[in-house]
Amino acid sequence: MNNFKKIGMTALAASLVSTSVFAGEMSVAGSAKMNWENYSGVAKNSTKSFSMGNQLTFSGSGELDNGMNVSLSFVLDQNDDSSAAGAAYSGGPFDSHSVTVSSDAMGTLKFHGEGGDSAQNAVGDTAAGNIWDNFDGKGGTKLVESRAGDNIIHYTLPSMVDGLTLAASYTPAGATDSSDTAYALTYAGIDGLSVSYGKGSNDGQAAGSGGTTADHDTSTVKASYVYGAVTVAYSDHSNDNNTGTSDQEATSYKVSYTVSDAISVTYGVEELDSNGAAETTDAEYSKITGSYTSGGMTLSANYQEADNTSYTTAASEDMEYWGLSLAFAF
Repeated sequence: MNNFKKIGMTALAASLVSTSVFAGEMSVAGSAKMNWENYSGVAKNSTKSFSMGNQLTFSGSGELDNGMNVSLSFVLDQNDDSSAAGAAYSGGPFDSHSVTVSSDAMGTLKFHGEGGDSAQNAVGDTAAGNIWDNFDGKGGTKLVESRAGDNIIHYTLPSMVDGLTLAASYTPAGATDSSDTAYALTYAGIDGLSVSYGKGSNDGQAAGSGGTTADHDTSTVKASYVYGAVTVAYSDHSNDNNTGTSDQEATSYKVSYTVSDAISVTYGVEELDSNGAAETTDAEYSKITGSYTSGGMTLSANYQEADNTSYTTAASEDMEYWGLSLAFAF
C-alpha cells in the first residue's frame, strides 16, 4: 500500500509539472444556517439556545493537455476544528481540503489533506442519518467505524459495469497505530434502488469507550429504494474488536414521504447493541423531521429521542431533543 501511495503521488506530481491547464475555472459556494435547539432529560436539561452555522467552499478545476482532469476543494467553516483534540487547524476557520485527479481510463484518485472519510465511512452512515451523533457529546455512545481523518488516499475505479462503483482507501501508519485500508461497492443500476457494502479497518486505535488499544474490522450494508413519493432505507453496521469485549452492531431504517416539491417528512430509527460484559441493553434512537424548501431556503424542524445511551437503563441516559433551523444556500 505504501508503494501505491508513492506511485500515485509521483504520477500526480509529474503530471502537474509536465503539462499545463488549458481550461479551468474557480468557483465559490456557500451556506448559512440559524438554529434553535433544546435538550431535556435527567442528565441534560439545558435552556433553549441559538446557534449559527456557516461554510464557504472554494473549488477549482481544469483539464490538462494529457486529458486528465484536476480539481481542488477547500472549505472554510469558522471554528470547525476548535473541539478536536490535536487537530492540525484547531480553532481556525479550515474544515477540509482535497485534490482530485481523474480520467475515464484511470478512474479517480483523491487525496484528502484534512477531513477525509475512508471508503467504508463514505457509505457507513446509518439509514436514519446517524441520530446517535446528536447525543454523543451528551454522554451517549458512538458508532465505531474504520479509520478516517487527515492524509487519506481515496481511489475510485473506472466504470466497469453500468451502475456499479468500486472504491478503496488507504491511511498510512502513524506513531501509535498501524496503516488502515477500506473498500466499498455501490450498485445503482436499477431505477430507484441503491445497494452498498463497505468494509474497513481501524488497527491500533483507542477501542471506542474502552480506552485500550485494539484492532477493529468494520463493515456496513445499506440499501434504499425510491418508489414515487416514498423512500425506504435500511442499514446494518457491524464492528468486530480483537479483544471481544467491544463488538458493536447497529441497525437502522428510515421512511421518507415527499408531500410536494417543497415539503417532505422523514421518520428514522437506530438501535446500537454492544456485547461488553456490563453492557446488556441496546441504545435506541428515533427522529422525525419535517422540512419546507423554497428556492435556496430550507426551513426544517425535528424531534429526537434517545434511550439507554450508554447501554444501561439508568434514567440519566434517556434524553429528548427539539430543533428548528433556517438554512440558506448561495
